[in-house]
Amino acid sequence: MSSNPYIRSSQAAPKRLLASALGLALVSGAAHAEVAADPAPADTAVQTPDAADKRRKEETELDAVDVQGLANKTEPVSPKYTAPLRDTPQTISVVPQKIMREQNLLSLRDVLSTLPGITFGAGEGGGGFGDSINLRGFSANNDIQLDGVRDSAQYSRSDTFNLEQIEVTNGANSVFSGAGSVGGTINLVSKAARSGEFTNVTGAVGTDSYGRMTLDTNQMIGDTTAVRVNLMGHRNDAPGRDVEEFKRWGFAPSIAFGVGTDTTFTLSYLHQKDDNIPQYGVPFYNGRPLPGVDPSTYYGYRNVDTQEIEVDAFTAILQHNFSDDMSVRNFTRAQRVTQFTIVDPPQGTYCMPNVLTPIGGSCTVNVGTPAGPVTVPAGLYMPTGPRGNVRDTTNRMLINQTDLTSSFETGALQHQLVTGFSLMHESYAFDGSTEFRNPDGSNPYGGPGQHLPFMDIFNPDNYYTGPRNRTRTGKADGELDNAALYAFDNIKFNERWSVNLGTRFEHNEGSTTNYTVNTAAGAAGPIGTITGAAPPAKNDNDLFSYRAGLVYKPVENASIYVAYGNSKTPSKASVNGSCTAPGLPGGPVVAANNCGVDPETAVNIEIGTKWDVYDNRLSLTASIFRNDRENYRVSDALNPANPSQEQQLDGQARVDGVTLGATGLLTDHWAVYANYTYLDSEVLQGASNFEAGNNRDYTKGDPLLNVPEHSLSLWTTYDWNQWQFGYGLTYQGDYYVTQHSATNINGPLVKAEGYSVHRAMVAYNVNRDLRLQLNANNLFDKEYYSRVRNNGWSTPGDARQVVLSATYSF
Repeated sequence: MSSNPYIRSSQAAPKRLLASALGLALVSGAAHAEVAADPAPADTAVQTPDAADKRRKEETELDAVDVQGLANKTEPVSPKYTAPLRDTPQTISVVPQKIMREQNLLSLRDVLSTLPGITFGAGEGGGGFGDSINLRGFSANNDIQLDGVRDSAQYSRSDTFNLEQIEVTNGANSVFSGAGSVGGTINLVSKAARSGEFTNVTGAVGTDSYGRMTLDTNQMIGDTTAVRVNLMGHRNDAPGRDVEEFKRWGFAPSIAFGVGTDTTFTLSYLHQKDDNIPQYGVPFYNGRPLPGVDPSTYYGYRNVDTQEIEVDAFTAILQHNFSDDMSVRNFTRAQRVTQFTIVDPPQGTYCMPNVLTPIGGSCTVNVGTPAGPVTVPAGLYMPTGPRGNVRDTTNRMLINQTDLTSSFETGALQHQLVTGFSLMHESYAFDGSTEFRNPDGSNPYGGPGQHLPFMDIFNPDNYYTGPRNRTRTGKADGELDNAALYAFDNIKFNERWSVNLGTRFEHNEGSTTNYTVNTAAGAAGPIGTITGAAPPAKNDNDLFSYRAGLVYKPVENASIYVAYGNSKTPSKASVNGSCTAPGLPGGPVVAANNCGVDPETAVNIEIGTKWDVYDNRLSLTASIFRNDRENYRVSDALNPANPSQEQQLDGQARVDGVTLGATGLLTDHWAVYANYTYLDSEVLQGASNFEAGNNRDYTKGDPLLNVPEHSLSLWTTYDWNQWQFGYGLTYQGDYYVTQHSATNINGPLVKAEGYSVHRAMVAYNVNRDLRLQLNANNLFDKEYYSRVRNNGWSTPGDARQVVLSATYSF
């Protein structure tokens, strides 16, 4: 098999100078310059002139086109994994940068949408607009990591230009990731300076105003210092939508000292800035889009809505090898993420031509006091809810993590042991405002009969012309501290048997302060003035999590395993959220409500097997699992014996499932990356013991929301001479978007339709340095919907998009 045509080892000085010049040109025009680069091969190293000449000679003698097969040996990079992926008793999906590039997957959501068992939530305003992910039936919003440490800000991770790979660890997983991780963990692995020299420059154009440029260059300075620079500039409209657009640029330099020696020190920095119009989508009722609505229609205000994101992360990694059997690694990161959004979700009353709402209600609605009742004319939409909602958030994080890795024997037992500790401090600041106010802060739509302008349901006027005077409506600050000790050991009894163990003890402590904001002019000051603060809502827990797996190897290239693990989720698992909760209308207000509730517990049991076949070129995996939320917080507000209205840990839910996977080469020219997941979900108890005992557990026996039973992903490529052909399929089955309630005790539940999306790729390797690639996403222009909020809205999936890219590598 020939070497990767994208990446070259050391070349002559003029080419290095050309790479530097290209990099400077991209930075100077950074408004629309982009840089997504391919990693150097694992065997690329600093070479002597003789070695480099020999390598070039060997490449010349090989075929002009490399077999672009998948890297079967891709492994998770965290030092906490003490065994190779094949011998790790857990389902872990690794998506390398090569697969992202071949499919032109640019955002975290793009990548995860090609993995089965993952769905996405609607763009809600409560937690902030951004990535909202369900993994194996449970929310993973707080379970995203960057280089093995938490990345808890709620924002859109919109580009993969600085990522080597994305790793999805399935099943309850607090032992690896810390508090939370009920369904698993999503880890993003950053690029960093490394040995070897390569430069990749990519430019791309496509439909929907698509334009992209990227640069990834790694150069050696002397024998032991490496410098790497990644640059990216991007813009495109949302395929199939009238208004939404995405613009961003990024800069990620890194330098590594001591490359190839026993002590390596790497410094990395990431800056990315986004300027987007956020996607909410179209009105969605009873599991379907509103009849007659074009999926391209925009129901917000195109001259108001915005999403502005800025990420700055500085990372330092010091690694020292004491010997072949012992090493230590210290990881430090300081990170700041800001997001400013103004959103207008398509919430409100739609009066259909039959003079009824989509759910058969009256078109006369009460929009509150003193506005009173308003009758919506047939065929019109009256916007209500969080229109003009402004969120300005800042997340800061400082973390230090140290891992000691050692290999040793105790009698006949062989150990691969990792011990470590981590210290993390996070802070969160939130300023909430409303955009549509009069100059004095009063509500222009709050009087009798007043409301935002009606819109035509099928042709809305989405340009806002009313008053805009931003007025503060809320403010909150949060802090979270976490200190953890952990140990992982892979104990090998003999060539057939081993046991994989992990334990974690952590202290998690957080608080949230909500400020009082004046909503009416008067003695307290103008509208929007902060007049006080509630006592901080605090939560303090000690958490213990663990995992154990027994591995049997019938042959060297296979494993059969059984594993058991848990997760712990405290009342304040994220710095963004508060453990306070309001009581029922008219009920008591308890400042520390729910902060005293014990941590939730989830457990995962899994039985699986992993086989590397065809001379280790193809990896096959299969597992069956059960993920149980043994207890989670549910309302107990109707219990007269609970005057504080504190929630109770009486909820129980379960997901049983099967996963199948195949990754690698079927022949020398045919590669495949395929995964299938079956999920069977059920609410075992959805109410407190008091409410369940009074026949108020309406959701018992219901499936979980947004959990498709069947989902499948496939990506396959075939190489023929200088050509490469790729085909991909993403299938997601139907899933429920409603559960039973007090108003629908025994009635039918609503499902959203499943969908299949096809993609294709054709690439031509002009020579060893230049590759042309044509991608078509949603090849057959399928209309489908994701991120569903039933009887609210849903986001149409991207329509067909075609992108032509050129990559020059030297």
